[in-house]
Amino acid sequence: MTNKSSQDIKALVKQLNIKFKDNSLLLKAITHRSYLNEHRYQDLEHNERLEFLGDAVLELVVTEYLFNHFQEKPEGELTNLRAALVRGENLSKIGQELKIDQYMRLSRGEANSGSRRSRNYITANAVEAVIGAIYLDQGYTVAQKFILKNIIKELPVIIKDQLFKDPKSLFQEKAQEVLGVTPNYQLISQKGPDHNKYFIVGAYLDDKLISKGSGKSKQEAQQIAAQKALQKKKWTQE
Repeated sequence: MTNKSSQDIKALVKQLNIKFKDNSLLLKAITHRSYLNEHRYQDLEHNERLEFLGDAVLELVVTEYLFNHFQEKPEGELTNLRAALVRGENLSKIGQELKIDQYMRLSRGEANSGSRRSRNYITANAVEAVIGAIYLDQGYTVAQKFILKNIIKELPVIIKDQLFKDPKSLFQEKAQEVLGVTPNYQLISQKGPDHNKYFIVGAYLDDKLISKGSGKSKQEAQQIAAQKALQKKKWTQE
């Protein structure tokens, strides 16, 4: 471990407020696969196995919490709440709050040219890897406390703003409730070869274009357009 890595890990340990027995686990949790490409001479491991473990621990803790605290809710509603808590956008937000994203070990190319969406994805995965590292180093109870403190805390906002619903469903509900109109979506453009197409879709109320969304499928583009429309109409908190 280099001096810089040692300093980074000490700072991150302080930020997480968890004293690790084996700091190398945390170092592995913040090491992206791309970093290994530029440091082949070092004996390093990336964080994907820890991410796999942390994902399972996170899902169990969240499931257990929802099962015990929402005894009146059916399985379907619990599933939607869990999905909202463990989704990438939420984990990325938490990773930024904990400054995990600032300590990530990435290749220069990834660090300099990676898109915001790509960085958010990497940060979300790193949060799961950190949970995996905590579980291995400190056990289930400490991992559980970490998840309750940093992830379950988002639940009141998720419920208040109905973020457990997908954007298209929520936009339709709000449009019908407020305006008596059902949104419709129209393909504006598409580009790229068949195996790698890119779609831009518009979300409309009657004939009025409210927002545009882009994605690698029409469905993804529609969801993004709906989310932007919700924000533009101020029908959900940003």
